[in-house]
Amino acid sequence: MSTTTVFEKEMAAQKVGNPKLGRTLGTSARYVLLIVSLCIVLMPVYVLLVTSFKTATDADPSTTWMLPTDWSIQNWINAWEALKGGLARSLMLVIPSSLISSFLGSANGFVLSRWRFPGSNVVFTMILFGMFIPYQAVMIPLMKIIVGTGAPFGIPTLIFMHVVYGIPICTLIFRNYYESIPMELIEAARVDGAGMLRTYFSVVLPISVPSFVVVIIWQFTSAWNDFLFALFFGGTSQSGPVTLALNELAHGSIMADYGGSMAGALIASVPTLIVYIALGKYFVGGLMSGSVKG
Repeated sequence: MSTTTVFEKEMAAQKVGNPKLGRTLGTSARYVLLIVSLCIVLMPVYVLLVTSFKTATDADPSTTWMLPTDWSIQNWINAWEALKGGLARSLMLVIPSSLISSFLGSANGFVLSRWRFPGSNVVFTMILFGMFIPYQAVMIPLMKIIVGTGAPFGIPTLIFMHVVYGIPICTLIFRNYYESIPMELIEAARVDGAGMLRTYFSVVLPISVPSFVVVIIWQFTSAWNDFLFALFFGGTSQSGPVTLALNELAHGSIMADYGGSMAGALIASVPTLIVYIALGKYFVGGLMSGSVKG
């Protein structure tokens, strides 16, 4: 065997091995990038968690990244006592507002997607216009309406606010989803003598679970984290949602209570974390379910 032939075989072997090496390097680079991204995302969580166990003298901005010298759960006890009432009121707010706005959005989406009427596109456009109105732009008119009608400040008023503001995004999501439902399914219900309401409740609503998961998560998070509506229409921290109680916990004393604020922020975020853990795997699937017509 000549030297040239051996050299060519070695080069061929190296060429065969290069793609595998390239894939290995590419996979390693992706893992490194993911780890770096994860560390960046989790840095605020680390600061929250570490500071929540620090004492008042230990919780100082200059020692943000350091572990506590004396671990204490007193911040968690104080935060729970301050926030437990607000947590209950927030649940009283987000559950009905999420369910009501989801159901109304589902009904609107069905009518606007499958039961067209003259001017339906105009109506849909006007509903979507509500998505682009910032809260700050309507606070003064809303305040005048609430004061003029004599409506009480508190959870019932906040439920009404979040239902109204949630209808546009819920309608959009449900309309896109119902557009993907085969028209043959609707026609079959009509042939069997079902009207609009019977078709909606017996045929369409049972297969709307993916979209309901999406809008409920969306509305739950939006209402739970809201502070502006709560500040204007929630009354006091004793009658409003947890965001008001958390704000008072952070600014209720002359000196900033960093440890208590961090513990309170973590406690207030637990319900939304539970919702995403329980339903998160259905969230992306629900978003994509209406992206392709079937």
